[in-house]
Amino acid sequence: MIRDGHWGLKPVDEWRMYELTDRQGLLFIPNPFTALGQRYWVCRCLKDFTCKPQKLNLDAHGDLQDGQKWWDTCMKDTERGKSLLQKLRWVTLGYHHNWDTKLYSEDSRGPFPEDLAVLCQYIARVVGLNDFSAEAAIVNYYHMDSTLAGHTDHSELNKEAPLFSFSFGQSALFLLGGLSVDEKPAAMFIHSGDIIIMSGVSRLCYHGIPRILSMDKTPWNAVDSRAGCIQRECCDDSVVCDTEDYGSARRCRKETNSTFYPSCFSSEIIHSCTESYFWEPFGNYLRTSRINMNVRQVLQPAMKSLPQQL
Repeated sequence: MIRDGHWGLKPVDEWRMYELTDRQGLLFIPNPFTALGQRYWVCRCLKDFTCKPQKLNLDAHGDLQDGQKWWDTCMKDTERGKSLLQKLRWVTLGYHHNWDTKLYSEDSRGPFPEDLAVLCQYIARVVGLNDFSAEAAIVNYYHMDSTLAGHTDHSELNKEAPLFSFSFGQSALFLLGGLSVDEKPAAMFIHSGDIIIMSGVSRLCYHGIPRILSMDKTPWNAVDSRAGCIQRECCDDSVVCDTEDYGSARRCRKETNSTFYPSCFSSEIIHSCTESYFWEPFGNYLRTSRINMNVRQVLQPAMKSLPQQL
């Protein structure tokens, strides 16, 4: 059994979970992630999930040439790199959502990231939503002037399975309406690390993001008071933490132990996220941006693929 902290998560007994009483099935978990856990997913969203075979909104405009990687291109100190940094709006993983037809198809399906699937399955079990299978995801990239219009997520064949939403970076105002546009929405703030699970009745409710808000705190830089390094899960008893100042946390040497993470998690990213020179551009991005991963199950239980479209 893998301990909670070794998923980039705080121990479950430290989690809090709330349910909106008038929106049955809407579960809210305020930041259960450790600082290193937040850094891990931010790096995955910016550096890895933006690579092929994933689909990006930039594809339609030919902004990236064959073989070019969005993050690497943006990190080059050029006007083009700076422009591309602001242009990315979404990435799709697994079953790629067709924005025109609002349908999924087997012809537009890529491999789903195993670490993200494992994270969702673990959280689903913790909250009592067993047998969830992560098969599609949309990663949205918001800037301070970004919004998301009210909508419902109804493209999936399986509309009973929950939708998992993970947020990192700047805060957002989240509106959750009802099953029709006529119902007055409930408003709530979402901060970095927060998880929203839309299950039950809330799964098909209208929802949107009318505003991104500046965040005073940077939980991805939080220091664990016991370990004195970037959160407790980056260390075990054999790890030595340097005493020199490391931004908002002291630097862990390369003895950092990632062996307790599930094997599908990238040990390279886990180690690299504790290094200031590696993390700095990701932290700079978060100063004016919000990242949201929303994950859903497409297929009905026991199905292996979508039926062929006629």
